[in-house]
Amino acid sequence: MTGRDNHDRHPGVPVTVVMPTYDEAANVARMAELVLGLPIDGLHLKIVDDSSPDGTGRIAEELAEKYNWDGRRRMSVLHRTEKDGLGRAYVAGMSAALEEGAAYVVQMDADGSHPAEAVPRMLGTAVASGVGLVVGSRYVEGGSLDEDWGVHRVLLSRFANRYARTVLGTKIRDITAGFNLWSAATLRDIDLATLDSAGYSFQVELKYKAVRAGHSAVEIPIRFEERTEGVSKMTLRTQLESAVVPIRLRLKHR
Repeated sequence: MTGRDNHDRHPGVPVTVVMPTYDEAANVARMAELVLGLPIDGLHLKIVDDSSPDGTGRIAEELAEKYNWDGRRRMSVLHRTEKDGLGRAYVAGMSAALEEGAAYVVQMDADGSHPAEAVPRMLGTAVASGVGLVVGSRYVEGGSLDEDWGVHRVLLSRFANRYARTVLGTKIRDITAGFNLWSAATLRDIDLATLDSAGYSFQVELKYKAVRAGHSAVEIPIRFEERTEGVSKMTLRTQLESAVVPIRLRLKHR
């Protein structure tokens, strides 16, 4: 039985895809079309824009007007006044999704690296198994990275995962993954307001706290694509934070 089959037996499950953006004007329309075209009746797309100077927030508002027809609110835009990290943007968007009644919340990048077509399979897995977290994983059997990734980036990504897994003692193979589906109950149990990480290490902290709280995770394979438009937001500062956070978490919770 496939994830899609499982989902079709649960119509109307409220699912919110939270998608942070900063200077993604070239990608946001395509991503909205892909996400809102998925066969999930209760799907909502929430763009969290950090005052993008390229007009991403304005474009997202126009897209929301386009998709919110016939009394259905399928898309919304949360405007933030400052750019203070991916983790902060996700906390704002995920908290809003929970307040609006989402049963499941999906984390998804705006650059096209995460395959939108995998969302129904992730939802079907969560509903069928009852787990609190489904990870779109690059590092389980069947998962892969775009061939355009250079050897240096592949090695760095694999090292970062192995490093975080070793320090934290977790079995999640892709603990740095940014493509995740969470149950509302799991997110409430973690308490998003208590998370410390501002950058990409937010992904590690969130998963670690979920596992420590007793929630199970399932990884399903995905193909991680290289972005075709725009530039990566990864900086030296976020890389350094990613190295420090696992140690800080282990010391804090030992």
